[in-house]
Amino acid sequence: MHIRVLVAGKPSLAYAKSGVEEYLKRLQRFGDHKLEMVKAGSSADVSARLSERSAGSYRIVLDERGELLSTSQLAKRMETIERREGVKEITYLIGAADGHTEELRKSADLVLSLSPLTLQHELALVVLLEQIYRVATLRRGEPYHREA
Repeated sequence: MHIRVLVAGKPSLAYAKSGVEEYLKRLQRFGDHKLEMVKAGSSADVSARLSERSAGSYRIVLDERGELLSTSQLAKRMETIERREGVKEITYLIGAADGHTEELRKSADLVLSLSPLTLQHELALVVLLEQIYRVATLRRGEPYHREA
């Protein structure tokens, strides 16, 4: 399964660059994971670019109004998605500062929230990559993830 993360703009904050590099490096041993950037801009422009670039994939839009899942629930959801016929790629979409348009949210296969708090998009990117890594280790039975 191909996993792709599309994000508006390139991370510029030092912690975000470092975190992105670390989790992309860790994910290398778990298959095909790609990070791609689209040009930042208005919500409408970014949403249009994200929509166009994710066409044909299973779209997961990150938005604070989305569904809140635990890591274990996300792992189970990923397994279910991967078993669906015709799904070859899952694409996570992270918008710019103004978020996604309603149209993009409605076109998503899943609207997912990382937190009920609004997260700065560079922080959301690091949190998402860490969760993708955590899910990958959980699914392989590795000790990284611990249930409370």
